[in-house]
Amino acid sequence: MRLIRHFEDVPAELKGAVIAIGNFDGVHVGHQVVLAKAAEQARKLRTSLGVLTFEPHPRSFFKPDEPSFRLTPFRIKMRHLQDLGVDVAFVLPFDFEMSQRPAEAFVTDVLVNGLGAAHIVVGSDFCYGNKRGGNASTLEAAGGKLGFGVTAVSPQTDPKGAVYSSTLIRAALTNGDPLSAAVALNRPWEIEGRVEHGDQRGRLLGFPTANIALAEFMHPKLGVYAVKAAVDAGSGLQWIGGVANLGMRPTVGGTRVQLEVHLFDFAGDLYGRHLRVALLGFIRPEMKFSGLDALKAQIAADSDTARRMLAAYKGPALREHPAAPTEANLSENWHEAPRQKM
Repeated sequence: MRLIRHFEDVPAELKGAVIAIGNFDGVHVGHQVVLAKAAEQARKLRTSLGVLTFEPHPRSFFKPDEPSFRLTPFRIKMRHLQDLGVDVAFVLPFDFEMSQRPAEAFVTDVLVNGLGAAHIVVGSDFCYGNKRGGNASTLEAAGGKLGFGVTAVSPQTDPKGAVYSSTLIRAALTNGDPLSAAVALNRPWEIEGRVEHGDQRGRLLGFPTANIALAEFMHPKLGVYAVKAAVDAGSGLQWIGGVANLGMRPTVGGTRVQLEVHLFDFAGDLYGRHLRVALLGFIRPEMKFSGLDALKAQIAADSDTARRMLAAYKGPALREHPAAPTEANLSENWHEAPRQKM
């Protein structure tokens, strides 16, 4: 997948793509349908499949002091888009200039003169431009005048009639319902990051843990979860069952929210390694215990519960894609095309 961070001076071979536009936070079922429609159109036109998205997320730009809300931080979102067959991702900076660009100028400057889009695919509720001045209908009208096609995809709903959305998934996670979130994503929701050194109290209790900071991820309901974690086994990823505490660790005076994962039947050094942790079931809210003995007993009970929940899990399957690219291998996974010299 090619990664382009500008719309001016786009290389000629990357123009003329079918472009799906959206924030794509979560890359959930609704997003997947939009991308599938775009891929279908790209095959018809015999051109490449592209996406147009923004960083930072517009919500972060307008409300920078809000808590973390991202389902998929940037690199993870790019990985999911790549997995879905996207050829080129146009990731434009969402800044004051972009926020003030009128809808008409967004179409002419970005979509037509910049990307030379052959066809645009959006959700039917898509809005764009300053003060959300444009929508799917105005985009279709502009396409008729300027020579590009437009497909507006109807909202996708779950079996209960709820529209798949990032908001729906955040609500499920906040309510301690990772299974509903997984259904809307068509995969379990994951937290991933580099394993940090902790105070090694878990090892003293007989339950060593891998500790991961939440960084840009939203905070689901605090508590204990049945999980599976992806460990790089050299020849591929190995998914290992476990139990995890997501929270402040009040029994030991914790000061920040973090994820502590105890992997079942695993022996190995994970410090500094990248770990993907899929939340598969909620066991209980976080609690403060009278002491370490009570905490140890509860961890043992939670571990038994987690094993039963993992054995009974019938939700969407885990994905086997590779771990999120790092700065070191970014160019190998996503070729970031330079601006053309004029």
